[in-house]
Amino acid sequence: MLSLRLAGARRALLRKALGRYRNTLVVIAATVITVFITLELLAPAPAPNLALPSNASRVLVLSESWAQGDVIALVRHGERCDRTSTLCLGPEDGITAHGELVSQALGQEFRQLGLAHADIYSSLLTRSRQTAKAMFIHPVSAQDWVFNCRGTMLSDVLKHKVPGRNLVLVTHSECMDDLESQMHVPTDTTFSYGASLFIKADGHSAQPQMLGYIDTKDWNSMMPPSVLSLEHRFEASRL
Repeated sequence: MLSLRLAGARRALLRKALGRYRNTLVVIAATVITVFITLELLAPAPAPNLALPSNASRVLVLSESWAQGDVIALVRHGERCDRTSTLCLGPEDGITAHGELVSQALGQEFRQLGLAHADIYSSLLTRSRQTAKAMFIHPVSAQDWVFNCRGTMLSDVLKHKVPGRNLVLVTHSECMDDLESQMHVPTDTTFSYGASLFIKADGHSAQPQMLGYIDTKDWNSMMPPSVLSLEHRFEASRL
């Protein structure tokens, strides 16, 4: 009988210890999950794709900000000649003939936005200068800082941004990544040839605002700002 009582007591103590251990595991698991969710919520978001319907409101902000001269646009150069078998436009360090056609179409999109109040620069590299010429027809000033940008892209673009005038730069993917990095935006977006990255810099905010990017093939997917404006007014009228 004594041995049975001792065995029962040991089982009771074991169950009690396991219960405490289980409760501790539950608390630890709950803490880990809470920390993970918090980090996910606080993690900076990548640059939004303006072609997605969920980012339609950003397209409206882009249109309104462009009209005010508060936008900085970084455009990646056209298709590189030295990385494809496609016919070159000219020198091998430039863009392809196909890249010129795509750049011309891209230039038309920027003309639709309006270039009357825009300052335009390209890097000194052949591929950027050829892209800028195809996009904008008239001569574009080529400057070294538009390519030699490591660690300085954000400060340089803000330095060259004139109040009330949009700033358009024909640049390189690494410079677009550098700008994102300095704005604490993840740099996991792969910018294709001709991709355009837009930020709002009105001079009033402490930090410029990331608006998003658009690939050359997706411009037609963006909801027209006129439609967005009508929807915005309609929603406001219902309040």
